[in-house]
Amino acid sequence: MAKEQGQKMVAQNKKARHDYHIEDTWEAGLVLMGTEVKSLRQGRASLVDGFAEIDNGEAWLLGVHIPEYSQGTWTNHSARRRRKLLLNRSEIDKIERKITDKGYTIVPLALYFKDGRAKVEIALAKGKKSYDKRHTLAERTANREKVEAVQRRLKGHRD
Repeated sequence: MAKEQGQKMVAQNKKARHDYHIEDTWEAGLVLMGTEVKSLRQGRASLVDGFAEIDNGEAWLLGVHIPEYSQGTWTNHSARRRRKLLLNRSEIDKIERKITDKGYTIVPLALYFKDGRAKVEIALAKGKKSYDKRHTLAERTANREKVEAVQRRLKGHRD
């Protein structure tokens, strides 16, 4: 069987970038069961309620929904089980030090296959206030309007 190359996106958590200030990101491997991998290869996963925690020097991913594999038998996994993250000791220690600060959490941003191996992009994040969300949305709208105005100008249209 040929070895997979490149990156195949399975799921993204777009709401995390809206709800949190992203401080730092890491790529972590996942310890998965066979039926979880097959379910992910079908493109079925949800990161919406997911978060990570450090417990006894190990990183764990919780709340991520990977539905049961349709052809799975009694060996099928539970959809929201706790999954171990594979990180270097130095990365885990760094994350643990930063989490002790008030208001920080670890959220998954993306779940994907990289060269045939399941990976998750996790981020150290701090919750946004509602006025921060409105400010970000207003900035994005203003930038979009600015780009559209420049494009109209280049095409020769008058405002």
